Order: sequence, then structure tokens, then C-alpha cells
Amino acid sequence: MTPDERFEQLKLQLPPAPLPLGVYKPFLIIGNLVYVSGHGPLLPDKTLIKGRVGDTLNEEEGKQAAQQVGLAILATLKQNLGSFNHIKRVIKVFGMVAATPGFEKHPYIINGCSELFASVWGSDNGVGVRSAVGMGSLPGNIPVEIEAVFELENAQFAVYPV
Repeated sequence: MTPDERFEQLKLQLPPAPLPLGVYKPFLIIGNLVYVSGHGPLLPDKTLIKGRVGDTLNEEEGKQAAQQVGLAILATLKQNLGSFNHIKRVIKVFGMVAATPGFEKHPYIINGCSELFASVWGSDNGVGVRSAVGMGSLPGNIPVEIEAVFELENAQFAVYPV
């Protein structure tokens, strides 16, 4: 099955691709690598999941927020590439979790995004290297922010306009 077909089987809804909230590009191709800026947990109705893990959100809600961040990243990929099939593999995921000082399960939270990517690109190509760290706060009181790097299937998009 292709990544597009795998995503269809998940029966998940993509939010709209988020617009930059500052001076940065949400998506950039260099050579055969796609860099995706930090995304938050954007919902299909364009609102954000808000809160802090260990305080207003429990672990499962935090993990769901990370999955929603993954969906926002997928929306950016789909908007700019037209298909998940153009991605060969996940290279790196960097996840930040706004949590209480005593919270220690940041990797579990970021699994929400990593498991989504593994479902789309498979257990080998969908899993890359990763960091999961805690933060005292994140922009807009969001509980999770994630940035990612992907490898393109080929470099045909090397000069793709954004």
C-alpha cells in the first residue's frame, strides 16, 4: 500500500495547513530533504488544543494533542507536495511538551505523532530519530509543538514554489 492509501485507511481528518504566525517558512525543501517548522495541535475547525500536560491535560489527552500536531504536519506536506507518496521516509521528529515540572513521560506524549507517521509510511520508513523534551510553556498555551525532517522519494520538488 502507498502512504496515501494507508492514510485513507486511518479515517482521520486533516486540519487546514497552518499559516505562519511569525517570520518563518512552514515548509522548506533543500536537496532531497523537507524541513517542516514547528506545528501545533490545529483542529479541523482551525482552533488549537490548549493546556498543559500534567495540569489541564492528562497523558492520553497530551498524546492525542501530539497526534493532532502530526495531522497538521501532514496537512502542510499534502498542501505543498500534493501527496504523502512523495515522502520516502521520516528522518527526524523533535517534540516539545508543555508540562508540569514533575512530568516525566514526554516520549509517551510524542508517540502520538510518531505512531501516526509509522501508520502512514510503515514501521521502518515512518520512524526516524527523535527527541521529546519538556517545556515550561509553548506559544498560545498549546501543549505540544513538533518539527520534523523528511526525505523526498526523489528530488523533483527541489525547486517547488512554496
